Amino acid sequence: MARTPVHAEAAPCPPANTYADPSRLTLPELSGLPELADYQDQPAQMPAGAPGKVGYLRLRFARGPERSELVELERIAPLLVQRALYWDEGMPELPICMVTSVGGGTLQGDRLTIVVDVEEGACAHVTTQGATRVHAMDSNHAAQLQLLTVAEDGYLEYLPEVTIPYRGARYASRTRIVAAPSATVLVAEAVMAGRKHHGGERFRYEVLSLSTEVVRPDGTPVFTEKLLIEPARRSPELPGVMQHFDVFGNLLILTPPEIVERVTARVPPQFDLAEGLASGLSRLPNGAGLMLRVVATESHQVRARMREVWAVVREEATGRTLPEEFAWR
Repeated sequence: MARTPVHAEAAPCPPANTYADPSRLTLPELSGLPELADYQDQPAQMPAGAPGKVGYLRLRFARGPERSELVELERIAPLLVQRALYWDEGMPELPICMVTSVGGGTLQGDRLTIVVDVEEGACAHVTTQGATRVHAMDSNHAAQLQLLTVAEDGYLEYLPEVTIPYRGARYASRTRIVAAPSATVLVAEAVMAGRKHHGGERFRYEVLSLSTEVVRPDGTPVFTEKLLIEPARRSPELPGVMQHFDVFGNLLILTPPEIVERVTARVPPQFDLAEGLASGLSRLPNGAGLMLRVVATESHQVRARMREVWAVVREEATGRTLPEEFAWR
């Protein structure tokens, strides 16, 4: 994708509608999950889905004359994005949006929706301010829906930080991606076994349900994947599953076949038990792209491995480099 260098000044923030119609902020895609059937009781503090617990964020990016821009922004607390920034020296036309939460983490009864639209020829990077902490729960559950749409020749890096489920957490996340065949979409998902240094909370959450669906703009299904972990019913601490590893990560790479071949040639598998790290690249169904899977003992190892592959994908898809990571990230 050919892109033009940008000016140094920041783009103005588009108007933000903080009072969007709450009737469309429900999560029907997550309401009928059988693994959540036992967790429908109402919290004593505040009912599930009450005002203040229904977070909504919508970001729409379009290609401008000199760079891509955030042209539409809707937000309802606890989710928040203030504006798009341009700090990536390797890809200065790339708008970067950092999602923050004013709720101090994900709590029981939270219902969150994040919508990201990247128009034709545009690019965007969406990340989170820090780890997603799914707090301990004694009633109900938390759920998040992510809807990502990337048009022809679009480029999206959707790379949130690691998710940490606390003791007793019940959390479901669904990601639905609509990707044009010529688009490149990177979606990261990393989850810790829990607060392993906090009183033996390794795999002490109750439910972790993660699903991903990819379709084409005309509705043609590409693939669906679901990961369901219920440690009390079946422990993940088994050989061939997590065993002694504490973090797993997936980096979904949706990209055209010619880019798949170039990335595959540059990314060898990595397996080092002494360092507590293993990773491998596999091809997705229907020529959709690649999936990097990583397991490690520490979250920074998963992050570093994903970053290595992310750099390769960016170079092959856009011809741009990935600058060195900030020390504070």
